[in-house]
Amino acid sequence: MKKITETERLILREFTKDDAAFIVELLNSEGWLGYIGDRNVHNESQAINYLECGSMRSYQTKGFGFYGVILKESHELIGMCGFIQREKAVEVEIGYAFLPAFQRKGYASEAVKATLHYGFQTLKLEKLIAIARANNFSSIKLLEKLGFTLEKTYDSEEQGEKLVLFILNQK
Repeated sequence: MKKITETERLILREFTKDDAAFIVELLNSEGWLGYIGDRNVHNESQAINYLECGSMRSYQTKGFGFYGVILKESHELIGMCGFIQREKAVEVEIGYAFLPAFQRKGYASEAVKATLHYGFQTLKLEKLIAIARANNFSSIKLLEKLGFTLEKTYDSEEQGEKLVLFILNQK
């Protein structure tokens, strides 16, 4: 597994198939289901497929993906943070999610800051977008705190609800 970056409290590294149990737990957590949506990943076999067809493929084809966020103190996987470039999209999107026990402790802010730095400095990305459900006030607050600006609010035909699109240009 490849380490991407680290902070005072966290290590971000590429996911491996060994992370399948964590992926099942995260993708079925209340926050994920409530703000991101059901990905129909309910067992380790489905989680391995999710990783192989998602981030692990993206590492090979795009040079980035979602990364596991590990607590240095305990070496425990606590969340994910990273990049996705959706099919037919020009923009690269940043996203993040954490297990409920690790929310509201500053880990998301710390991980996103480190990921932004990696994206702009190492990957040489010029612009990033972030999309959130309009009722995900904690994510919206974090994006604004980190310098993202609201570009638009729109109705998602796919998800049937209001989404907000934020943009951050490299400084």
